[in-house]
Amino acid sequence: MSKTEEIEDSSAPLIEHLAELRTRLIRSVAAFIVGMVIAFTVAEPILQFLLHPIEATLRDLGDPSPTMQYTSPQEYLFTLFRISMVFGFALAFPVIGHQMWRFVAPGLYRKEKNAFLPFLIASPVMFFLGASFAHFVVTPLAMAFFLGFVDVSSIFASLVGQATNGGVAGTVAAPETTEGIRITFFGKVNESLDITLKFIIAFGLCFQLPVLLTLMGKAGLVSRDGLAGVRKYAMVGILVLAALVTPPDVITQTILFTVVYGLYEVSIFLVGRVEAKREAELRAEGYYDDDEDDSPTAASDSAGKTGTDSPDEDPLIAQMDAEIAQQEAEEGKKD
Repeated sequence: MSKTEEIEDSSAPLIEHLAELRTRLIRSVAAFIVGMVIAFTVAEPILQFLLHPIEATLRDLGDPSPTMQYTSPQEYLFTLFRISMVFGFALAFPVIGHQMWRFVAPGLYRKEKNAFLPFLIASPVMFFLGASFAHFVVTPLAMAFFLGFVDVSSIFASLVGQATNGGVAGTVAAPETTEGIRITFFGKVNESLDITLKFIIAFGLCFQLPVLLTLMGKAGLVSRDGLAGVRKYAMVGILVLAALVTPPDVITQTILFTVVYGLYEVSIFLVGRVEAKREAELRAEGYYDDDEDDSPTAASDSAGKTGTDSPDEDPLIAQMDAEIAQQEAEEGKKD
């Protein structure tokens, strides 16, 4: 075989992978466009749902007719486009995730598939829980904190009252004040939506902590003892995160710290479960011996089972060598 033919044969798998990637990307983009169109048809009800915490806060503070505004002709339309993009991606994520899985799965062994698939399912579920917590708990508290500093009685409510009481149509007159400057909340649609979406994305990502740490524990990158050993540093980091993400409100920051730190403790527990399961599998395969610390003979027998001559060899290293040998054997069968 000539060198040219060898190069062509070696490049063929790469071309096939690129063609497969292109197909998966096209299907993902198509699903995203369809989801965005569907979300745009209901973008205004979604906007009302996202701004409901602000509306409820304004009504609680005495505003009978909460009103928001936009200051440029295209602002409201772009706000609807933004909503359709975010929620269109959420609608299309099952299809996008499936296409990602179909592209990656052929290169994984069965054990790796069984380990990775639950995390692919748990990730959107945890993000949804974090987004729900942000919208129904954190955002109302934040809006009550922000809007509680000013007089939020809407000037539009006064204008409507003047019109219904016999005011001249087409005239606009601000209510008369006797002292000081009246500070009134004129909320912009895009800015208010921006705050709400930031809370949703921030808390959705924070709720990914157990998924991320458990996956890292399954890969051997972190351990239960290691996470427990840096617990005090994690508390400081979570406090800094709470100060950056939430408004300067002690109640909101305390809620975020409690939730995220609770997720950190749950992550330690899950990583411990992963380690216990791995150790049980190693014991079942003979890499561990209950009496190996007390009996040199048992340690020698354990070393003999792993196919090595050193009684002090780490069982995890022996398992990795066995898995590498098994993967090489399977690759040889594929070839």
